[in-house]
Amino acid sequence: MLKRTVLDATRELLRELGLTTVFGNPGTTEVPFLTEWPDDFDYVLGLQESAVVAMADAYSQATRQAALVNLHSAGGVGHGLGSIFTAYKNRTPLIIVAGQQVRSLLPHDPFLGAMDAPEFPKPYVKWSIEPATAEDVPAALARAYHVATQAPSGPVFVSVPADDWTVTTERPIVSRPRIRGFAPDPEAVAELAAAFAAAERPAIVVGGAVDQDGAVEEAVALAERVNAGVWVAPMSFRCSFPEDHPLFQGFLDPERGTISDKLAAYDLVVVLGAPAFTYHVERGRGEAPLPPLFIVSDDEQILARAFEGTGIRATLKLGIRALVDAVGETSRPAPAPLERPAKPDGSALTGAYFYATLAEVLPDNALVVEETPSHRAVMHDHLPITATDTGFLTMASGALGYGVPGVVGAAIARPDRKVVGVIGDGSSMYGIQALWTAARQELPVTIVILDNTEYAAVRILGDAIGGSKLPGTQLGGIEFSALAASMGCQGIAITEPAALAPALTAALADDRPTLVHVRVVPENSTIY
Repeated sequence: MLKRTVLDATRELLRELGLTTVFGNPGTTEVPFLTEWPDDFDYVLGLQESAVVAMADAYSQATRQAALVNLHSAGGVGHGLGSIFTAYKNRTPLIIVAGQQVRSLLPHDPFLGAMDAPEFPKPYVKWSIEPATAEDVPAALARAYHVATQAPSGPVFVSVPADDWTVTTERPIVSRPRIRGFAPDPEAVAELAAAFAAAERPAIVVGGAVDQDGAVEEAVALAERVNAGVWVAPMSFRCSFPEDHPLFQGFLDPERGTISDKLAAYDLVVVLGAPAFTYHVERGRGEAPLPPLFIVSDDEQILARAFEGTGIRATLKLGIRALVDAVGETSRPAPAPLERPAKPDGSALTGAYFYATLAEVLPDNALVVEETPSHRAVMHDHLPITATDTGFLTMASGALGYGVPGVVGAAIARPDRKVVGVIGDGSSMYGIQALWTAARQELPVTIVILDNTEYAAVRILGDAIGGSKLPGTQLGGIEFSALAASMGCQGIAITEPAALAPALTAALADDRPTLVHVRVVPENSTIY
């Protein structure tokens, strides 16, 4: 009778945990893990580790399940660190398994050895380990799963020496159910319900954790019950409130003064599933005053570092449900609906004209993946995200490289949805290798490259803070449609406004992965 190996035990565990889709880029230290690959497992190959991690990130976000990533020793982890940072900021439950040299060589600083491997991805993993013995590997992976998926969720890291997989083991495999969320303290809920009852002009600010926990419908119910205006938290990585709802008021910028200005009209602000607040720029106004503030979050660090306000700790679905049950219906008037700007006339192919056109042709069930920092404000104006279940994904980190791989990961996760990516020309080149994976997986995705021939966000923000003659912001000269074709995707180039709607319509109807290269005119717009 064949003895069970650590690899056998691990694969049993992965099946029980639902971790049979593995994103990776292999090296020799991963061969023992990959050998005799099971027929019921899927291996999604990416051509660079940063793209691999970003694909897994979006896959996990779109499924609301953990995802497994296999990286190659220190070099592969190093390549992937930017996307690991994004996964940490996105609260994505990734189990990152990295190969390591064989144990007998580790004292000699071998080629492909990872020195202090568990330390390398810190602090942007929740937990990391290189198990003390080979037989500890399955238990370490089980613990990693539960750490990653417990709120607040996030990536974890397990380094496994290559010779561990062939060691025999008789230890039992214990697979426990995923640990569920937690409800808020009843007294805290009663206090917030009383604050809602006393308020005349309440506001709700929603963050990405609301949709991540599948709590958008609960957030809508709460807002409608108390007639609160709803704002989106700065740098939110998901859409947590339908942007065509009458109570939707818009987006908060990541700057203290503008947040204070936009919230000054309210006498109560309740933040759901976001920090209070995430800032990006400082304009010298200092810490502006805010109305009375409550923060509902599953993350103790968000609650601890808030400058002011009352914190309530709970996972978002259970927390918002408790509030819906506790607050009474109100007779206070609803705020006026948000007025959106009209579609531009089409005399120039601007970012605003592109997003307004995309809004007209986008399928109802589309899932939008976005990474266009300099065009995000016009996206907010002209492309309302209306889905109440994973309608929008982006990165919360500011580290470019999520967009193109994110389209691939989301499409693998949700074959029932049309996945559409809108990515800037500069952003796209941090993860462009994922086009090859889109073609290999035969994904019916549409990827739009908004090409303004520059790192516009750097230039615009640089100008705003007094910079001048900034080097390194000018791009151009990249033929994205030809690049897509070289990786097996369809490529279309658009330079005129009249050609935009027909090209987008055709691409959205195509079952092949299609890249639409849209050359938009550079603009001297503001980001915030």
